[in-house]
Amino acid sequence: MLDRKQQERRKIAELIHKRRRHASTIFCSQYDDREWFDQLGGENSPLAESILDRIVHDAYRVNLEAIDPEQDISMREIYGLKDEY
Repeated sequence: MLDRKQQERRKIAELIHKRRRHASTIFCSQYDDREWFDQLGGENSPLAESILDRIVHDAYRVNLEAIDPEQDISMREIYGLKDEY
């Protein structure tokens, strides 16, 4: 049986595979795209490289930078989820 994270990675891979060349997909992440491989399981996950290959191949990147990082408030704080993570 697959662990929860492995099941999530498999679902991401299936989603990307089904949508590729048929529909656009927007990925939003709090992590820099260079950290995605590790977030997807890194070398311990055979799906990590496959997922990233499909995402990065035809991707357009829009990186958002904070104007004033001192004044930034995370969405977790706004919605009262700060203590859950």
